[in-house]
Parts: sequence; structure tokens; C-alpha cells
Amino acid sequence: MNGKIRVLIVDDHTLFRSGIKSLLQRHDEFEIVEEAGDGLEGIKRAKSLQPDVVLLDVHMPGISGREAVKLIVEEVPSTHVLMLTVSEDAEDLLETLKAGATGYLLKNIETETLVDAIRRAARGESIISPQMTAKLIQGVRSQSQAAPVAVEKEKLSPREREILGCLARGESNKEIARALDLAESTVKIHVQNIFKKLNLSSRVQAAVYAVEHGFGQLEKV
Repeated sequence: MNGKIRVLIVDDHTLFRSGIKSLLQRHDEFEIVEEAGDGLEGIKRAKSLQPDVVLLDVHMPGISGREAVKLIVEEVPSTHVLMLTVSEDAEDLLETLKAGATGYLLKNIETETLVDAIRRAARGESIISPQMTAKLIQGVRSQSQAAPVAVEKEKLSPREREILGCLARGESNKEIARALDLAESTVKIHVQNIFKKLNLSSRVQAAVYAVEHGFGQLEKV
């Protein structure tokens, strides 16, 4: 990625937004393009500014983060949405990831973890707080249905199934290429083919699908 990582902060707590802004401004690689105090304003700012990463709270007055993430991803597909919340609710986690969020972090994470997560989100990588990983796996498994699994797997080639398993473990294209002895460009093509065949739009959605269909487990942040 060339230039700075452009970040939009969407949270209904002014003090929290100020703290995150102050924290990120200590790093030259980040540019805070704007702040928003609710979901509707966040959607508007995302559409007009097209940031690289949106930090989005889940529970806000008016349009919630659960609703906003879907609209932001649809309207600004180049933007990666990273949920940053106090909610440890499994339903919030599943719904936001299925709506297209790149990751889900709890607000009690360490500063450097957040900074690294934003970097990774800007690259489109999957990020889940350690406390939420087990809930994600349990949630998708509880919702899965055994009957269609065999049929769904037939959509993918053996190599694509192998790479989907890597996505379930949160591996980057570079890590997958190294593990499978492939060119990184080849891995990228396979990942795009997986998205197309399974009607997915992000690595997190692919990881959720992979866990749901028995391809592996997501790793912690």
C-alpha cells in the first residue's frame, strides 16, 4: 500500500474517539480522515471520504454498527471495516463478520495490538480478538447444517480447498504461498476464485465459511 493508511473512527463516545485519534496520530503511517458519532454519519463519511479502514463500534444510537457495516461494505467495497467494541456477544460477532467486516476487536486490547490490527485490516487480513475466537467457531458450527456440506465442497478444486483451510487459520497470501510452495500471485488468484465460487467478499467471510464447513479454525490475533 502506498502512502498513509487513512482511518475513519465511528463511535458514539467522544472521549473514546479522541483517545484513539491521539493514539494513532503518534504513528506517521496513519491519517485520521474524520470522526463520526453514529452509524448514519459514519456511512456518509465513509462514502464521501473512502478511507482505507473504518473503526466501527457495534452499539450506537440510531443506525447500529451491525447495520452500518453492511452498508459501508456495499457502498465502499475498497474500505475495510474493523469492529472495535465492548460487546462480547456471539451474535454481534457473527452478524458483523457475515455482513463483511474485516475483523472484530474488543476495546480492552493493548495499544500495539490495535495498531497492528489496523495495518493488517488495511491489507484485507482477518483479525479476531482472542476472547472471541472460540465464540466464532462455536457460533458458526451451531448454525451449520450437515446436509449441504458435501455439495458445497464440490464447488472447489483440491488446491482451493487447501487454501480455504489456510484462510480459516487467518494466514496471509504470503504465508500460504510459503507453506504450499506457490507464487504469491498464484495464491491471490486462487483466493479470488474461492470468493467468486462461494459468493464471498472478504477473507473473514471465507474464514467463517471454512470453519462452518469443517475446513479448519481461525487463529487468534
